[in-house]
Amino acid sequence: MSRPSLPTTESAVRAVRAVAAEYGRAVAVEEDIGADLTSRRTSAALFTVLDPNGSLPHEAYVELGGVPSVGVRFFPEDDAHVTVEGIEFLDVPRESVPAFLRSVYGGLAWVRGRFFPPGQWLVVPLPGDETYRERVGVALTPWLARIVRG
Repeated sequence: MSRPSLPTTESAVRAVRAVAAEYGRAVAVEEDIGADLTSRRTSAALFTVLDPNGSLPHEAYVELGGVPSVGVRFFPEDDAHVTVEGIEFLDVPRESVPAFLRSVYGGLAWVRGRFFPPGQWLVVPLPGDETYRERVGVALTPWLARIVRG
């Protein structure tokens, strides 16, 4: 299954808003536009809006309300960081974020625990055999505890 292309930060934010509406979640968006404001352009001079190639970098942080707590930071380089209940998934492709959120909100994500080696991981499967796993380095929240599998 191919995912729709999300060529801009603005289109990615619209896609997240659509998923949030689908699952009845509130959305708060903070945006930074310009080379002097985006987090990965710290070497840009003050009031420098464009990158050297003439593009206008646009970054956004989207916070979704409800349980589980979810935040998404979109970067101009076509990737995103998704945080679910304090667990960070780094370098998620921008076009995978809507499917990622649908998996979390649709009940497909789970916590896998192991006795040896000890540890727990939040597993988020996406269509097309793509799966994201991150170690749970925080105490289990009630939502994480509910989705534990053996």
